[in-house]
Amino acid sequence: VRCCLHNSGRPPCLNFSCPGPLGNSQPSNSVFSMPASNGGAVGAGGGTQAAARRPNPQLGPGASDNNGVSTGAQPTAQNSLQQSAAAGAAAAGAMAAPASNMAAAAASNANQAAAPTATPAAASVLVYREPVYNWQATKSTVKERFAFLFNNEVLSDVHFLVGKGMGVQRIPAHRFVLAVGSAVFDAMFNGGMATTSTEIELPDVEPAAFLALLKFLYSDEVQIGPETVMTTLYTAKKYAVPALEAHCVEFLKKNLRADNAFMLLTQARLFDEPQLASLCLENIDKNTGDALAAEGFTDIDLDTLVAVLERDTLGVREVRLFSAAVRWAEAEAHRQQLQPTPENKRKVLGKALTLIRFPLMTIEEFAAGPAQSNILSDREVVSLFLHFTVNPKPRVDFIDRPRCCLRGKECSITRFGQVESRWGYSGTSDRIRFSVNRRIFVVGFGLYGSIHGPTDYQVNIQIIHTDSNTVLGQNDTGFSCDGSANTFRVMFKEPVEILPNVNYTACATLKGPDSHYGTKGMRKVTHESSSTGTKTCFTFCYAAGNNNGTSVEDGQIPEVIFYT
Repeated sequence: VRCCLHNSGRPPCLNFSCPGPLGNSQPSNSVFSMPASNGGAVGAGGGTQAAARRPNPQLGPGASDNNGVSTGAQPTAQNSLQQSAAAGAAAAGAMAAPASNMAAAAASNANQAAAPTATPAAASVLVYREPVYNWQATKSTVKERFAFLFNNEVLSDVHFLVGKGMGVQRIPAHRFVLAVGSAVFDAMFNGGMATTSTEIELPDVEPAAFLALLKFLYSDEVQIGPETVMTTLYTAKKYAVPALEAHCVEFLKKNLRADNAFMLLTQARLFDEPQLASLCLENIDKNTGDALAAEGFTDIDLDTLVAVLERDTLGVREVRLFSAAVRWAEAEAHRQQLQPTPENKRKVLGKALTLIRFPLMTIEEFAAGPAQSNILSDREVVSLFLHFTVNPKPRVDFIDRPRCCLRGKECSITRFGQVESRWGYSGTSDRIRFSVNRRIFVVGFGLYGSIHGPTDYQVNIQIIHTDSNTVLGQNDTGFSCDGSANTFRVMFKEPVEILPNVNYTACATLKGPDSHYGTKGMRKVTHESSSTGTKTCFTFCYAAGNNNGTSVEDGQIPEVIFYT
């Protein structure tokens, strides 16, 4: 190949001179072509190439040449993923039907190709190709021969005009190879609505992503990176190449972090990748604070925000969720060209506002933040203040179920063998000491209710580190009972970590009528996991001092609810 450049360093117009007998002329999407629209990425690697080529007709924009081709600095993985996500979202928004609907996609592509268009003057290079003769003899395997044809004019019978505007690239291909690798291409070229055009426009596909798709179809080689993975995933779905889809998803899984979890969750939902979405949600559960602080959080859509706020497993205090939701509302108001007033913030939040669990905040957190935000109505603020300060607590329009940032199956143990009647309350706490043989997280107690029929109780529950007398967790709440001898759940606002072989005191201070109580108590109670066989052993001891009569043998606090 002889490349003649002007002294200015800018190549002249494209001109083909005496192509070889096999038509082996350089396509317009050479290394000297104008950059693609995805940030200048020309090949699947995404670097800027600007140097003379070796005389190898196999090389295209997606190929690498270690002899004289320089690659520019690579962008960071995080920025590249964000750019790739934006490009992928734009492409997916233009997609008229899911990739699985192959016939529809093929028909759409055929219609696009009905009117051939002239090759854009985006490339400008004077390239002479030497004739390629007997190239087959130099390739010992079928894979090598097909890989040689990738992005090569040799034997090509169709061209794709990929991209939009000045970023359009003209890419040669071979109908047979494409039809073998993709049912969508098969329908496009051989189906009932097959196109006869030799040039097909693909304005919704990024050139780098299309080259990555062709590279995979021709050679089984995967060329994806942070800057192209989203657009490649979109292209693989559009042309129904599930094996390449799987590689893209696996790449995203390996690069999943707290600071990009929300961005990838949005893309996973957009591209209908439930497994990736599930992994993103698990990452957000484990690293909720870091994920909310990430720059990409404010770019998610409302449905994704709602899906996250609905979860019971977020590991962050509710006041931080509210602050993050307000930040998102400000960004969304800007996207909708609205002033970020409290009224507009509430408007764009919609259902998401009702998913903030304000009753789980402390009264100090609520007073310092949400109560002064003007996002809540006066009625909502008053009802929440009443919820924090009076008993019985009035009904509020917000969820008061605690979030538990733990996964797995909820467990419980019962320490009494029999239930009796009439246990009175005079303001003294029922208390019992306990220890366990392994690390667990206590999320609540089961308590006995009234012997006089349906009744409401006010209750304060606590877990205290016995030796230091430190309160590790508490909740001032209430519960309703139906008059039966069953236990009724009272939960902590957050899980309380219990370390092995450490003494703790469980406390419950009830206000209400006489209740049932337990007898025939057990000093040791063991819970065995049905799935793993792991045993969690509780040891109960008498709590000295005022305990309202509760002991190992009889009393209140019959049940401990926990996760392992």
